[in-house]
Amino acid sequence: MDRNCVTYSCSIIRGGTSKGLFLSENELPSAGELRDKIILRLLGSPDLRQIDGLGGANSLTSKICIIGPSEREDADVDYTFGQVSVDKAKIDWQGNCGNLTSAVGLFAVNNNYVKAKEPLTKVRVFNTNTSKLIHVNVQVKDGYVQTAGEFSIPGVPGTGARIKVDFLDPAGGVTGKLLPTGNPKDIIDLGPKGKFTISIVDAVTPVVYLKAEELGLNGTELPTEIENMPHVLALMEELRSEAAELSGIVKDKKDATSKSPAFPKVGFITKSKDYVNPEGKLIKAEEIDLVARLGSMQKMHRAYMIGGAVSTGAAAKIPGTIIWDVLNEDAKNNALLAIGQPYGPMEIEITSEGSNISKVSVDRTARVLMDGLAYIPTETLC
Repeated sequence: MDRNCVTYSCSIIRGGTSKGLFLSENELPSAGELRDKIILRLLGSPDLRQIDGLGGANSLTSKICIIGPSEREDADVDYTFGQVSVDKAKIDWQGNCGNLTSAVGLFAVNNNYVKAKEPLTKVRVFNTNTSKLIHVNVQVKDGYVQTAGEFSIPGVPGTGARIKVDFLDPAGGVTGKLLPTGNPKDIIDLGPKGKFTISIVDAVTPVVYLKAEELGLNGTELPTEIENMPHVLALMEELRSEAAELSGIVKDKKDATSKSPAFPKVGFITKSKDYVNPEGKLIKAEEIDLVARLGSMQKMHRAYMIGGAVSTGAAAKIPGTIIWDVLNEDAKNNALLAIGQPYGPMEIEITSEGSNISKVSVDRTARVLMDGLAYIPTETLC
């Protein structure tokens, strides 16, 4: 025990294609400056390597989840998500991480917030960021959550037990509106840089969708390729900032990068076509309904965020969005949508009546990587 440090009981859990630090809410002070200071110190931010903390030096692995009992009759636990900046002393509390939501069920059962029931335990989660209900269904045997299984997801090595995550009434997670501008499509005029067609759709997570071709891209580029194109990243951030103002997330687009770096997300899409994933596997056009890439915190997502997938699924049911425009008739009418994300097909199930989206379901896997004590210097609390 280091007498110059304070300790926090926590878990590091992989949920889907993300990884985060999980704490019970009674481990932390209430929301505010001190809580943020503690979390930043736990993760090791700001520092590009996060060498003195538990973060993984990437937006996918620099995340915090705070779990506690819920007072709502329709929920078992309250869940608060924070996107922790790697290189800045900032935590964005505006939205949810869909991938880590799958791990909330695991944490809730393991920490006795919910009684384990075989063969499937439904954990009713209230996400405080978006004020939305989510049902996380975990497999249980002999009183314990099962993490071993035969289900695999693109972007995660190996297999695990299938976790079904149901996002209920997902529209307007951050802005309060499925279409924050009221339009399925908008045009952004950047003068000499050109005019760009966008769709902003907020279902769990607000995303501004761009046409790959208008960015000068084929659409099948991998995240690492895009990150070697600084002019494309800069253009995407400029368009994201414009969309942040249009959707009311910030009052002035000039403040979007500093005040709302994580929301809206930004991505580009194109019609279904062949591409090769990071592992060298050919993904064929007939396996998917469209090709899509997403970015967060001014970097490209290595796979595909679940909140973004829910938004994409909702966009697929709204006539006139640029997502709708690239789909064939079968995909427009099908409840299942296969998104061609960097690693391969990602299926989501949309329950809807017209543009009224009542539920979007995604299958994930999750695994506890560590349970233990995290140490931070006592001076952090001063």
